[in-house]
Amino acid sequence: MGEPMKVQEQIQLLSRGTLEILPHGGLEAKLKEAAKEGRPLRIKAGFDPTAPDLHLGHTVLLEKLRQFQICGHQVVFLIGDFTGLIGDPTGKNETRPALTHEEVLINAETYKEQVFRILDPAQTEVRFNSEWLNNLTAADLIRISAKATVARMLERDDFEKRYKGGQSIAIHEFLYPLVQGYDSVALDADVELGGNDQKFNLLMGRQLQQAYGKAPQVILTMPLLEGLDGVNKMSKSLNNYVGVAEAAKEQFGKLMSVSDDLMLKYYELLTDIDLEGVKSMHPMEAKKQLAATIVERFHGEGAGAEARSGFESQFARNETPEDVPEATMAAEDDGLWIVRALTETGLTASNGEAMRMIKQNALSIDGEKMADKDFRLAVGGPYLIKLGKRKFIRLTVN
Repeated sequence: MGEPMKVQEQIQLLSRGTLEILPHGGLEAKLKEAAKEGRPLRIKAGFDPTAPDLHLGHTVLLEKLRQFQICGHQVVFLIGDFTGLIGDPTGKNETRPALTHEEVLINAETYKEQVFRILDPAQTEVRFNSEWLNNLTAADLIRISAKATVARMLERDDFEKRYKGGQSIAIHEFLYPLVQGYDSVALDADVELGGNDQKFNLLMGRQLQQAYGKAPQVILTMPLLEGLDGVNKMSKSLNNYVGVAEAAKEQFGKLMSVSDDLMLKYYELLTDIDLEGVKSMHPMEAKKQLAATIVERFHGEGAGAEARSGFESQFARNETPEDVPEATMAAEDDGLWIVRALTETGLTASNGEAMRMIKQNALSIDGEKMADKDFRLAVGGPYLIKLGKRKFIRLTVN
């Protein structure tokens, strides 16, 4: 390993895409303390094995864990085999049925097989919370329960809504945030990560650590990732997901269907790539780079380029005639105005016609509709420009 990253460099990387880091200034204090003591921080994230396969929504946390590893810290990947038997009520308006022990173990093994496509095994400690929770006596559980109040539990958003709505809340559901919080006590976590829907449980970890005389963890929350539909949380049940174990071709094709706005969020949460550079790229090129980056991560070196080549060949076979003319044009300082490009390559007879065609949604660049008459092509290419149903040109900008 090279020189340790400076604290401010770590904060810049680790805060990327986060919703909240609590308490304010807590992460910086932890990083400085760890640097002074010459030790890595212990970074905890819990995964309840309620589904057998990981998708990109799960990997938002894994990507952040990987960034902590880049900074030299130790990740504790916690598989909630015990808490999975309770069933996390988070975000549910009714009691969630618990998994059987056999289902939990099968799903946990699948998690373990897939997680090291992202995390460094040498900096990852895989733990099961049954290690300590199975050994708790009834008296131990009562002592833990005494460290929280019913009023505090009812502050949790989903419990509050169900209570006010007259819907049932089973007593064992109150135990879930308590035992999740106790995990942080057992693991001596310095930092815990979770989705923004887990904030209450993460704060419970801080409360219990303090109650047990330990330094309270910093909590870091990440946004939930919308699926390919751009509306709902990524979910297999909604079929709007990209699976970690899916074939490279399937992953690439699905990611090419993501909207431009959502693409930027995927870049921010799933990669380390500079966002300003992405914003300056043509949307289609940026999307191809995103898809190739994701495929490369899960399928190894060269897989992204191969999937991209296959996608482009398929697109060309389906959409493009064999004898597309080629042209080269010089850009101005801020790129090549698309209206000028259409007129000077002969696709339109005038700038006015070019603007009308763009307004009528008749223009595509590299397969993506372009309705912005002020759009400018960046230096590069060749860009495949299609106007209407039959006019094509491959345009290089220099």
